[in-house]
Amino acid sequence: MQTRPLGRTGIQVSTFTLGTMMFGPYGNPDPDACVRIVHRALDHGITTIDTADVYGGDGESERIVGKALRGRRDDVVLATKGNGPMGAGPNERGNSRRWIISAVEGSLRRLGVDHLDLYQLHHSEPGTDIEEPLSALTDLLRAGKVRAIGHSNLPASDIIEAQWVAQRRGLARFRTEQLHYSLLDRGVEREILPVCRRHGLGVLVWSPLSMGLLTGRHRKNGGEPASAGRLHWVPRHLTDERKLDAVEALLPLAGQAGIPLRHLALAFVTAHPAVASAIIGPRTEEQLADLLAGADTALGDDLLDRIDTIVPPGTGLGPIDVAYEPPHLAQPHLRRRRGPTAAGTSSGTRSG
Repeated sequence: MQTRPLGRTGIQVSTFTLGTMMFGPYGNPDPDACVRIVHRALDHGITTIDTADVYGGDGESERIVGKALRGRRDDVVLATKGNGPMGAGPNERGNSRRWIISAVEGSLRRLGVDHLDLYQLHHSEPGTDIEEPLSALTDLLRAGKVRAIGHSNLPASDIIEAQWVAQRRGLARFRTEQLHYSLLDRGVEREILPVCRRHGLGVLVWSPLSMGLLTGRHRKNGGEPASAGRLHWVPRHLTDERKLDAVEALLPLAGQAGIPLRHLALAFVTAHPAVASAIIGPRTEEQLADLLAGADTALGDDLLDRIDTIVPPGTGLGPIDVAYEPPHLAQPHLRRRRGPTAAGTSSGTRSG
């Protein structure tokens, strides 16, 4: 397993990161089996583990990771994320200074560690000034509880704004971005990846196998049914006709190259010069072993050119269910003018 620099943090990360979203009741409900997955990953050269407070429900994934790392903490670049709901109260979530400090303390407690190598905002929160989380995270960095800070799922404009605010206010700046990137969704190539390179951000890619679609097991005309864990997260994604058509086009391409589709998909995202590490999220030890077997796969220019004809650079076949959607796309009132003129029209016909 090779290592790469995580942007300009000075931290080295393995080309594959072990993701733990499938640890717990929505994936692998056996904590001991999940611990064995962590140990096997470390034994085979993975040095980076990514989790989140919401994974597994009520912090279960973090507790499992903490158990697995006892006696091996110094071997790992440990990353977690916060933002999602961790209780019924309205302030037990989000990106406020009030919650971030509590969330970090909770993650440290569940993981059983005294510091985090990387703490990431899981999602943006347009209603909260970016100065709020930056201020809290700066203090956590100075206190030694966090070594580096990052964000996840941010549009390019928000990435740039966060860099500008940090510089203007004398705050620590975000050093990493965790984003979705795969053979089926290349939209981040248009702006986000170039922006990350420009600002020296280390990029971690989540779901490079597109939530299982790029394993080659889910086929348009039959194949392995989606696991209950995957369906919990992405109920529509695994039956999307456009994506299934692309998979059918990519499979023979991988076959001609003598590469399993899943290895092709991982090698594709790690071929981008902005990407530091691809997050793999195995549910079983067998799945982990299979993914590790593709760690040394490299793609030549001819093969990459042929991939471009199936899903062109900078394009995609639609986001997956759990991907971030900007409020101005998700909420109609943010993109529709309201007022006397709009109220007086119907079906696109002007009144009067």
